Parts: sequence; structure tokens; C-alpha cells
Amino acid sequence: MLPQYLKPFETSYENLIRLGNKFDGGYVIDKRVIDKTETIIACGLNDEWSFEKAFQNKNKKCEIIAYDHTVDDEFWKNHLKQSLSKIFFLKEINKKRFTKLFKIIDYYFFFKNKNKHFKKKIVKNSINKLSEISINEAIRDKNNVLLKIDIEGDEYNILNDVDKNFDRLNLLIIEFHDLQKNLIKIKEFLENTQMKNIHINANNYGMIDKTGIPQVIEMTLINPKKFEIKNKKVDWKYPLKGLDFKNRERGSEINIEFND
Repeated sequence: MLPQYLKPFETSYENLIRLGNKFDGGYVIDKRVIDKTETIIACGLNDEWSFEKAFQNKNKKCEIIAYDHTVDDEFWKNHLKQSLSKIFFLKEINKKRFTKLFKIIDYYFFFKNKNKHFKKKIVKNSINKLSEISINEAIRDKNNVLLKIDIEGDEYNILNDVDKNFDRLNLLIIEFHDLQKNLIKIKEFLENTQMKNIHINANNYGMIDKTGIPQVIEMTLINPKKFEIKNKKVDWKYPLKGLDFKNRERGSEINIEFND
């Protein structure tokens, strides 16, 4: 079971919308932020930008700025090698496999013009400006930002800087990893930030411990000064039907329960 402080605040169910893939890569947000958002800053990219693409289809004026130091030429070389080997040697010929094969083409078409991908690591304090960038530097001259963070555990190093940019944010999507040993850090962040949690999902790529605490959760937090929400916690059952889906299609679904 999860502690009560992780339970979302109530926004109208009709305000919620899922953008991106049905499984891993899709996120639930408040649709009111779509037309009000000028920039998406994605910290962590890998080979998945279906959320950003779906968002931009609804708001074509929105720019996408991504930071991920791991997505380089070697990344795409390995990606193509693995995809080809599974098709030609394992004979896994299906739509999903061919989609992954042509990811690199989609990447170069999507990240051009106003959409940019920088091969930089998100850090608390950037020392090497060519390979690192802080949240403060990434957001510096932006307003009405949707900030998306999936940096495999490094999120705990930058939580204070996220909160310092509260006035510039419309929405925050964040994945918390190694939840069992970082609950106190998350609690402190939620108690100190003005952002309000409006959605939670357990990522089933991670395990669950014997107390029912998942290893990885995804949360959506909104700026209540820009978008009105109710100052009370929801009693909804998660995952939300029609909005939440398993990140790992073949894995077991994780139902979320909260302590009394």
C-alpha cells in the first residue's frame, strides 16, 4: 500500500486525457494545459516520444526540447542492430518490430526545426556545459512549460530546482524510481512544492515489494495557480479505466491502494 500523501488531489475526471502510446510512453494529463503550454521540456528520451508527438498534434505551436545524453550515434547503431537481428534471425515480423526498426527515421524527422534534442545530461549543477545542463538552465527563458522527467533515479537530485521554477510550469510529469528507499524524499518534495498531484500510476516494469509498494511510479502534478483543482483527495481506484494501461504489455497490472 502507498502512503496517503501520494493520493492525488481531485480534478474533474473529464479533464483527464491520455496522450502517447497505449502502453509504455503514454501519460495522463489535464487537457486544460494543452492549449496553454508553449514548451515541453523532456528530460530523458530513449526511443520514445509518442507523448510529445501526440501533444504537438493538438497544439502545433508548442515546441519540444529534449535532453538525453545516452541517445547518440552508438545508441541508434545498437537499436538498429537489435531490431534487424530479431526480424531476420528470430523471425519476429510484426508491426511493432517494424515500428521500432524505423524509429531512427522518425527521430530525425521529429527533432528538427523547432523541436530539438540535446545530447546533455540533466544534473543539479552543470560543470561541463557541452555535456550537462541543469533544470534552471533548461527552463531559464521559458514560460508555460510542461516538464517531463524520466531520468532513471537522478530525479531526486533535481527536485529542489524543479520547485524553484514553479511559476514557469503548467504541468510536471515525473517518474520516481526505487520508490521503497526514497519515500521520504518524495514526501518532502510534495510537502514543499506548490504543485499538486492529480494522477498516479504504477509502472509495471518495476517490481512490487511485500508491502505492496511498487518500485516505479509515474505522477502528474499541476500548477493550481494556473488551473483550478479541488483541495481534496480523490477516492478513485487506480489504474483508471480507459486512461491507465500497463507499461509492459505482457506484465501483470499493478493496482494501487493507499493506507487509511
